[in-house]
Amino acid sequence: MTGRSPATPGGTGSRAASAPGPEARRHAPATARNRAAIAEALQDWLPGKGSLLELASGTGEHALYLSARLPNIDWLPSEPDPDLRRSIEAYRLSDGGANLSAPLAVDVTAADWRLPETALPLTAMVCINMIHIAPWAAAEGLFAGAARYLAPGGGLFLYGPFKRGGAHTAPSNAAFDESLRARDPAWGVRDLEAVSDLARRAGLAPPLIREMPANNLSLWFARDADPKDGQ
Repeated sequence: MTGRSPATPGGTGSRAASAPGPEARRHAPATARNRAAIAEALQDWLPGKGSLLELASGTGEHALYLSARLPNIDWLPSEPDPDLRRSIEAYRLSDGGANLSAPLAVDVTAADWRLPETALPLTAMVCINMIHIAPWAAAEGLFAGAARYLAPGGGLFLYGPFKRGGAHTAPSNAAFDESLRARDPAWGVRDLEAVSDLARRAGLAPPLIREMPANNLSLWFARDADPKDGQ
């Protein structure tokens, strides 16, 4: 688990109101352990260019690193927690490239995420370590947003622990799931099949699956290209 917060509370679409200094930067130790493997998966699966929305960006360390590894992608971080948005903006102002935007405040359960028109339709969406530390409604809202905002040929990338066939893939994941549910009964490691069913109902393809360090998975749910594009 990282230091990020669930992507449910807070307003939508507003940018950071002030310019934070370096003291606003937060640190999530897990980011340094998983960011290179996540970057490799994204490089294999993402379209070559376009606008990408990251949901539940947390401290902003993934956004900073991944946007640098993917310079042809316009990276839009988002985070409902205002303190974490200040952390994201502090990293962006100190070390971010031209393709890293100021953070948005997005509530994934909202019907309208109030995204900038210049970014739409989105080429991709990325959500790292969120759906297990948020109510199931956050996962439902995430896929509903993918249906609304993803361009044909784009996709949604998820990273985190998942159960497969209703079973945990490692004892450490089972213990982690128990600890999450002790903190909040609405949290917990999700079933890959249930998540894939949300994707199906959102018009996305079954996921490409890549095993990752520490018993996590990377998933890529593609939105089929518009048949008219091939005519």
